[in-house]
Amino acid sequence: MESKQISLAGVMAWPVSHSLSPRLHGYWLSQYGINGSYLPLSVPPSHFPRALKNLPNTLFVGVNVTLPYKETALAVVDVADDTARRMGAVNTVIVKADGTLFGTNTDGYGFLENMRDIILGWRADTGPAVVLGAGGASRGVCVALLDEGVPEIRLVNRTGMRARTLATELGRSITTVPWSDRESALEGARLLVNATSLGMTGKGELDIALDKLPVEAVVYDIVYTPTETQLLVAAKARGNAVVDGLGMLLHQASPGFQAWFGTKPDVNVELRNFMSENL
Repeated sequence: MESKQISLAGVMAWPVSHSLSPRLHGYWLSQYGINGSYLPLSVPPSHFPRALKNLPNTLFVGVNVTLPYKETALAVVDVADDTARRMGAVNTVIVKADGTLFGTNTDGYGFLENMRDIILGWRADTGPAVVLGAGGASRGVCVALLDEGVPEIRLVNRTGMRARTLATELGRSITTVPWSDRESALEGARLLVNATSLGMTGKGELDIALDKLPVEAVVYDIVYTPTETQLLVAAKARGNAVVDGLGMLLHQASPGFQAWFGTKPDVNVELRNFMSENL
């Protein structure tokens, strides 16, 4: 049992080759001298539920799950916490001592910790937030902001029905805005979050003018390839404080590493530089 507690973790995905998690967790394992491994696990969709359910019969203490399995994992784990249920997805699975699979979602935690790292003294309750996108990443951002007391979220998505569905599920304080009105939604906002893949390498640019965004607003792009997107370049040029997405990736990984290996890892400049080398 002692060896099991310090042995194997990994990430389940399909495909898995794009994942930066093995590099990240491998860095921490080496830094803290932990006798463990974090492995990329390429699991085809037809095998995913069985592979996850079989973890208690292996030396794995847990796994991350990412595309396309976050929603499926919620239905497979034995117990999911309130955060995972509200986000409708699991990204971190912990194998408990009794063999129970416990699921949680650390995306919102990563989003907030990255913000606090870069914008000292930031508070969500100072004004409205504009969130672009209505997918899984947006859901995590919205839940985190609501829990932090944001007075209003203006949810903007290219597909209006998807935004309205998300707003209905999450309830209070969310209004939906048509994509064509995305720039008008910026008036009076204190935070703009790009929770789409627009601006990511190979995905096309995000087309939004920032003229109506107050200069006091923070602009946060969850994209991390490239680290400095065109949105952040434009925001910085006009005087807005900016937050890139790399820190969110790093911080969301921390709770899982601590649960599996018993050490809370640092997210610092050295780690950011190490991870940036691979982007």
